[in-house]
Amino acid sequence: MSLYGVLRSGVSGMNAQSNKLGTVAENIQNSSTTGYKRASTEFSSLILPSSEGSYNSGSVTSRVRYTIADQGPIAYTTSASDLAISGNGFFVVTDPGGSPYLTRAGNFVKDGRTGNLVNAYGFTLMGYKLGAGAVEPSLNSLDGVVPVNMSSFAMQAAGSTGGTFKGNLPDGAPTVVPPAVSKQSSLQVYDKVGNPVKVDITLAKISDTQWTISVANGTNPLDPITGTTTMALTFDADGQVTGTSSMNFNIPNGEPFTLDMAGMTQLAGEYNVTGTSNGNAPSAVKDVEFAADGTVYAVYEDGTRVGAYRIPLATVPSPDNLDPRAGNVYETTASSGGYQVGFPEMSGFGSIASGALEGSNVDIGTELTAMIEAQTSYTANSKVFQTGSELLDVLMNLKR
Repeated sequence: MSLYGVLRSGVSGMNAQSNKLGTVAENIQNSSTTGYKRASTEFSSLILPSSEGSYNSGSVTSRVRYTIADQGPIAYTTSASDLAISGNGFFVVTDPGGSPYLTRAGNFVKDGRTGNLVNAYGFTLMGYKLGAGAVEPSLNSLDGVVPVNMSSFAMQAAGSTGGTFKGNLPDGAPTVVPPAVSKQSSLQVYDKVGNPVKVDITLAKISDTQWTISVANGTNPLDPITGTTTMALTFDADGQVTGTSSMNFNIPNGEPFTLDMAGMTQLAGEYNVTGTSNGNAPSAVKDVEFAADGTVYAVYEDGTRVGAYRIPLATVPSPDNLDPRAGNVYETTASSGGYQVGFPEMSGFGSIASGALEGSNVDIGTELTAMIEAQTSYTANSKVFQTGSELLDVLMNLKR
């Protein structure tokens, strides 16, 4: 075995253990970093050709590996915009230049300058916009994703398009001849710009099995409701609606409206009805909600919830081969494979928890043990190098 081989082996071992100490130091520093994934150093022997009578000492090579696919612990917070992924997948984010990255760091807040949701490292959360202009996502591409920006959802109003009117009409009510009235109720709806319109509903029992239903504008009789404003509602022997059970009319300055009365009955008992309608008056966004399936809802002051965005999750065939970048993000490589895009709670993807963060998967006890092992190995390799150097000095002295 050559003395130069001993020296080479000692230096190689010291370098390898130095790399291990470096990853241990990085892990300990990031043990509290949101979404951080542990780094480790893997060793491989480097064998050099040797003859039968002379051994040629090889060395060791090292490679840094990140356990990106391992789930970190979930800790709950008080911020609804803190997001954690349970299971597979990464958030899609972009840097200020628009380049896409993957991350598990979901500590997002609203940027006061742009209104975008950004994490603590300045990366913008991306999603697919819902409603008008929505795009169909590709399974292997990030085309169509846009910054999640709730500032674009300002005050809104929605015209009513449908409602229900259900309950019980008393079987024992006397019959009348319209326009005489048996019962009367009202339902509030909204026109296109959110003005409330009271729809008066008049009911008249005209036979043992039939009632007429009439609607009129109770807010402004001079602006009448158009379309079908009167219809007959027929009941069978069991007191259930038979035949046509919906009325279609036009709200003044509003949308075509369908009133569903399939839930009406004619049974012995009191007059007892309820009604609902969609639409809302002008209202501003007061809050944001994140659902487990990735849907981002704008919550308005009147309690209305409107789906604004849907957050995708992306992964790759080999997550541990992603390339880590500054800011706790990852970039795809040839070894990791290309993007695979889906939504939370779909097959192969995890779910999103709001008001929670995924912590680092670093275990301090494991890192301290690895540090002691690396330090011991480093010292042993330095002794090999020192011994080889001393033997070389003896050999040189023999020649003098």
